[in-house]
Formats: sequence, C-alpha cells, structure tokens
Amino acid sequence: MRNPLSRATVPLAATVLAAVAALPAAAATPLPVPEFRAAAPAAPAAPAADHPTYIVTVHPELDPGTVAEAYGITPIHVYRDALNGFAARLSPEQVEDLRATRSIVRSVEADGTASGSGIF
Repeated sequence: MRNPLSRATVPLAATVLAAVAALPAAAATPLPVPEFRAAAPAAPAAPAADHPTYIVTVHPELDPGTVAEAYGITPIHVYRDALNGFAARLSPEQVEDLRATRSIVRSVEADGTASGSGIF
C-alpha cells in the first residue's frame, strides 16, 4: 500500500533533488584504486647477459609480472601455475632489493638444475 505524499513533502523532495543535481560530477566519481608500486627500488641497472638467473616467488595475491615491472626487471619467464613468480637475470643489487621486501617477495633463489632420485 502506498502512502500519499503530503503537500509539505513535495517541496522538500524538489529541494533535495535540486541540491543533488547541482553537485559537481566529480563528487559522484569513485576514488581511484592505488597502483601497486615496489618500495623505492634502486635505479634499475640492465643486468648483463652474464648475470645469473634467479627464480623470484611473490605472494599469491600479487601479479608476478607487475612486481617485475615495478622493479624494472624484464622476466625471462613468468610463472602463474606451479608457483607465483618469475625467472630473470638479476644483478646483485636487484637480488638485495627483492630480498629486502618480504611483504612482496617470498623468496629469491638462484636458478639451477634439479633432479630426482628416481625412486617412488
């Protein structure tokens, strides 16, 4: 059942609608979501081809490609299935910077050969 509008309600509703319509459009715009940025990395130095390759694992809620980009690193490969991370040639300074940000990076390990014992 609907309640009829009283004569006092109509002018009040018109005033409220006029006030809302007069608001600037920016007031209705949602706040921007802050972008992920690494904590003040050193100026990225292009790692030489002779720098060793590392496997960097980042926290599960972060995108590994975005983390690499934030540190100025060009990954050789980005992993999203078996682990959440990337492989890249890193300078010693980059390794230190990555290891110093435990809130972003879980581990930084030198890449190498793995083998199994063959016994199940």
